[in-house]
Amino acid sequence: MEAEAAESPPGGVEAALSCFSFNQDCTSLAIGTKAGYKLFSLSSVEHLDQVHGSNEIPDVYIVERLFSSSLVVVVSHSKPRQMNVYHFKKGTEICNYSYSSNILSIRLNRQRLLVCLEEAIYIHNIKDMKLLKTILDIPANPTGLCALSINHSNSYVAYPGSLTTGEIVLYDGHSLKTVCTIAAHEGTLAAIAFNALGSKLASASEKGTVIRVFSVPDGQKLYEFRRGMKRYVTISSLVFSMDSQFLCASSNTETVHIFKLEHLTNSRPEEPSTWTGYMGKMFMAASNYLPTQVSDMMNQDRAFATGRLNFSGQRNICTLSTIQKLPRLLVASSDGHLYIYNLDPQDGGECVLIKTHSLLSSGTTEENKENDLRPSLPQSYAATVARPSTWSASTVPGYSEDGGALRGEIIPEHEFATGPVCLDDENEFPPVSIRNP
Repeated sequence: MEAEAAESPPGGVEAALSCFSFNQDCTSLAIGTKAGYKLFSLSSVEHLDQVHGSNEIPDVYIVERLFSSSLVVVVSHSKPRQMNVYHFKKGTEICNYSYSSNILSIRLNRQRLLVCLEEAIYIHNIKDMKLLKTILDIPANPTGLCALSINHSNSYVAYPGSLTTGEIVLYDGHSLKTVCTIAAHEGTLAAIAFNALGSKLASASEKGTVIRVFSVPDGQKLYEFRRGMKRYVTISSLVFSMDSQFLCASSNTETVHIFKLEHLTNSRPEEPSTWTGYMGKMFMAASNYLPTQVSDMMNQDRAFATGRLNFSGQRNICTLSTIQKLPRLLVASSDGHLYIYNLDPQDGGECVLIKTHSLLSSGTTEENKENDLRPSLPQSYAATVARPSTWSASTVPGYSEDGGALRGEIIPEHEFATGPVCLDDENEFPPVSIRNP
């Protein structure tokens, strides 16, 4: 859920943000600019609260926050081979690590921290930042594509296994062994993502027309969705909802697609005895005799819901989150805006844009007020408000409604120099500097 903005986006639009990423449970947004970085809370639709901002490190191109804790990882273009880990509320550096080449991406959960270079992946124990494993036998990965399960009880890792095909290597971040390889696509990979439990893995190729979901750890195909047929696109973001009922994909086009992960039961109701129903049965029966590529296309599911953007060609990322007890689609773009849509979890359809926030100004601004586009909600969606919220972070073990750890749960301990230190706001982190792992 991280994106590095292109230096020269199509259409001549200058990228205001160098990077932007949602945290692991989609309760916070981090952005990097030439001046530094900012962290925002996503607890409200009306207001975008900035929880932290720093100009100490300029030209940031990677910034990742660990859930809703005070730990943040930052990488700057001024030192692209160095990773800095901070306790931002204390204003202290926990440690820094230097590598043999530029850092392309970073992923973290409560047990592991992943650093991806073009030809290597480093796996650290987040408790003490000890280097556990260096994966060297990987094909060149110029975009730093990799994924880490946020469920620290399994800590699965996924990364491309081929330069020419869409092969995925599934790696166990605990046992530090390869689990399996998945032949996901014919073309090279563009995006991969785990669900919150680490039991499903979604993928898309560079063509961007088909999105597949596989079971973890056995790698069996569970779902296949068709994003479109008319044109190839670049998938920039792929993310599950926290309850794994939905999968969201954004690209360089003006449409965000949301797919619903459900299987139709075999006991379908009897089709009405009409000409249309009869032709439908004949059409499905004929698919058994068509070429495999054609029949596969007929069996692929289409988008359950869509979100329309007022731009195309700009780098963007999307996520699905519960804000104020309702499911929302969030899209952050490289021009420095966050778009919030209502999602109807029952009927789908087109998502309704209800708020646009500027990420380059702090607090509620006049621009944000003018972009309050709250239309009247469809009756079918209004019924959702009256229902108890079933889409919640609480459906995932170890999470609470506010996006942090459950009350009383101790977030991972750090043992850097002076003994155990917890990742909360009451403890100081001893500084540590480590070079060339």
